[in-house]
Parts: sequence; C-alpha cells; structure tokens
Amino acid sequence: MQTKVYKNKDILVLGLMLFALFLGAGNMIFPPLLGQASGDNVGVAVLGFLITGVGLPLLGVMAIAYTGGDLQSLANRVHPIFGIVFTIVMYLAIGPFFGIPRTGTVAFEIGATPFLPESMNSGGIALFIFTIIFFIITFYLSLNPTKLVDRIGKILTPILLSVIGLLVIKSIITPMGGIGAPTEDYTSSPFFKGFLEGYLTMDTIAALVFGIVVISAIKDKGVTDRKVITSLCLKAGFIAAAGLTFVYGGLSYLGATSLKAVGIAENGGQILSGSASYLFGSIGAVILGTAITFACLTTSVGLVSATSTFFSKIMPAVSYRVYVGIFSAFSLLVANVGLDQLISLSLPVLIMIYPLAIVLILLSFIRWKNESYVFGFALLFTGVISFFDGLATAGIDITFIQKVFSVLPFYNEGVGWLVPAIIGMLLGMLIGTLTSKSSEESIA
Repeated sequence: MQTKVYKNKDILVLGLMLFALFLGAGNMIFPPLLGQASGDNVGVAVLGFLITGVGLPLLGVMAIAYTGGDLQSLANRVHPIFGIVFTIVMYLAIGPFFGIPRTGTVAFEIGATPFLPESMNSGGIALFIFTIIFFIITFYLSLNPTKLVDRIGKILTPILLSVIGLLVIKSIITPMGGIGAPTEDYTSSPFFKGFLEGYLTMDTIAALVFGIVVISAIKDKGVTDRKVITSLCLKAGFIAAAGLTFVYGGLSYLGATSLKAVGIAENGGQILSGSASYLFGSIGAVILGTAITFACLTTSVGLVSATSTFFSKIMPAVSYRVYVGIFSAFSLLVANVGLDQLISLSLPVLIMIYPLAIVLILLSFIRWKNESYVFGFALLFTGVISFFDGLATAGIDITFIQKVFSVLPFYNEGVGWLVPAIIGMLLGMLIGTLTSKSSEESIA
C-alpha cells in the first residue's frame, strides 16, 4: 500500500525539491570557470565534474535513505567517536568555515561588484559593508526561519533557472566567441581535473547533511519502508540529475565560449556577470545579480539554521539563538577574505575530507560482517593519502612523501586514495571474517 502513496506527480515534486536543494547559487560559479579553463576539453572535464558534482551527492542522499538515519548514524558504522567527529567536521565545512561565507561572497561578486566603481572594490570596503548587511539579515531570518524563506526559495529557484537558461540559449544562438585551447591543468587529464573541481560544490557533504530533509518529506506521506524510501529517492534523483546536468553542462559551455567577450576570469562569478552584460546588456546583469543575491541569502539562512540546530542538540548548554549569532558573525569575518581566497582556502580541506565522504557513501550500500573493520581500514587508508594530498594542495612541501605515494595508480591525477581504499576494504573484510569465525568457535 505504501508504494501507492507516491504517484508520478509526487515523485516529480520530490525530484524538483531535491534539484532545488543542490542548485545553490554558489555552485553556479564553478562550471563557467571550468568551461573557460578546459577549452576544447570541456566535454571530458564536465563528465568528471558531473560525477562529483551530481552523481555522488545523489548517492549520498540514497545512502542516508538506505541506512535509515542521518549523517551521524551513517558515520557511526565506523565508530561512535568517528561518527560525532566526522559529523561535526562536515557541518563546519558546509557551514561557517566555507559554505555560509561563500553565499555572501558570491552574492557580492555577482550582485554588487559589476555595478561598483573599481575604486570601491580595491580596498575591500565595499565587500565589508555588503557582508555586514547580508549577515545581519541572515541572523535576523535565522532566529525564526519560517515557511516564508522556503517560499522565497521556491519562487527564486525557477526564476534563477530561467535566467540561467536564457543565458545558455542566447550563448548558443549568438555565441560570444569560439572555444579556446585548454589551460595546462586541463591538457593532460581533463577528466580527473574536472572530477576534483566537483569537490568545490560541496554537494556531497550537503547531501549527507541535508539528506534527512528529503527522507522526511517522503515519510510525511506515510512511507516508512526503507526499500520504498530508497527507491523513491532514486527516482527523484534521476529528475534532479537531469536538471543539474543541463545547468552545469550549459554553464560550462557558456564559460568555454566566453574568453573573447569576458577575458580571462579569476572566478566564475566574473564570467556569469560579464556574460549577462554582453548578451543582454545592463538589464541582464541586474536581473542575474538580484536573483543570485536573494538565492544566496536563502541558502545562507538555511545553512545557519541547520548548523545551529545541530550544535544546539549536541551541545545544548548554548542556545540556538546564540549559535545563530556565533555562526553569522564568524561567517561575516571569513567572507571578507574574498571569493578567490575563500575558494583557495577551502580546496585543501575539501581534498582531505571529500574522499572520506565518497568512501563512506559507497560502502554504506552493503552490509558487512563486523563492518567497523571494513569501514575503519578503508577510511584509514583513504584518509592517510587524502590528508597529505590536502597538505600538498595547501602548498606545504611534502616532496619525499609524494615520491613514495607516486607509485599508487592515479596518484598524479589526484585520486591516489582509490586503490588504498579498496585495499583497506578487502583487509577489513578479511579481519572481520576471521574475527567472526573466531567468535563462533569460542561460543561453540
């Protein structure tokens, strides 16, 4: 009877909700830059980007659905201590360290910078004033997040999607220029470079944090069977994946053809605003900037609210209201390093933690004997490689260690953790099986 609760219309609504969750305004800045940098290799680069920017986030939602809990319960399959530590790290990454500040910087980059004189941008005063206003509003709305914010999101997402669609279609009908040659990073291994760029969306982390939102929407319809919930998430996931693939592919093409009209850009925000002005004039830039600014504000409120709710549950000595103030103020400070610097700071951390999230998600779909060994060794071996990869990305000299790790398959492509993860999984399976047999023999 439960399978009849969700009709095709309900699945479509669920898919659009999932699409809206992942279609953060901040995510729109990465595909254009990827497209411009990858040039003729844009197709291969986008394929890699879609795996980490679309495929893995959807698997993350399904992993939460399959395990029937939340991020902490999933991470507890490794060990309860790992469960709480990993969950805290994920919330901090998607929250006040990177995710929330990025909403403010993206809103400024696209919604304000194109309309300000160069003199106001050079000293960072404009960014400071903008983010003060932005995060004061975030603080106020997060104190009592109501359905009004959800409604704003439901209105803004179609508007934002329509604006992006018009930009892409216009760039196809009247191209801004030809597709140029790829930069050095996208010459030798564009697929893996695109794969790593997908980390910047942080959507795999977001899927683990917000997967419970989708599951709750399904349960509200009366569905409780875990298999049915997972099946519904899969069907809705295909809808969301189709929408995200269109948006990311279209924006990558926009970036690939933007070089002549916009010039070499430091970030995707400059490409978006520059393309809007080129294709539709000043009114295009105004509409794009306004839609993205309000979308960023809605995302900011959602992230502050979710992060504050989580920390008020695990550390109730501090009230939700105080956490909202702390995270809003901290995000304000971090946002003022600027968008380019914020992306640079976030990348080493994401290089460290993203492989752990990927392995955790992939292992979650199988039931293992003494699974803590399987999860533990796979994540340990993954974590060792990704930790040093993060240090190298941060510019720390670890030449000797890199030479040692260079024997690993795909290490030079940035995915050297893959084979160690598989070895760790197999080792954990072996130890888990031997431990299980030893326990059975002792009982006998």
